[in-house]
Amino acid sequence: MGNERFASVWDAIEDTPAEAENMKLRSALMMALKGHIARAGMSQSQAAKLFGVTQPRVSDLLRGKINLFGLHTLVNMAVAAGLHVEIRVQEAA
Repeated sequence: MGNERFASVWDAIEDTPAEAENMKLRSALMMALKGHIARAGMSQSQAAKLFGVTQPRVSDLLRGKINLFGLHTLVNMAVAAGLHVEIRVQEAA
């Protein structure tokens, strides 16, 4: 096994570049939502009501269970929280 270097942990552990990019986006959204909950001092129940999901779903989010969330779900939760989501697309290095 060589000393390969990766730009992101997702690049190292995912099988394809597409999967790595998807995980990077999902991770960024999850961190933004977790930060929003913390800054607002919300309980899981309050966050669930705001996001339009169940409290166990918010628990999954806060525990970092990334494989349980698709991009569309995370975008919907962010918008429900009053966050603005932008995607920047550029040529791959």
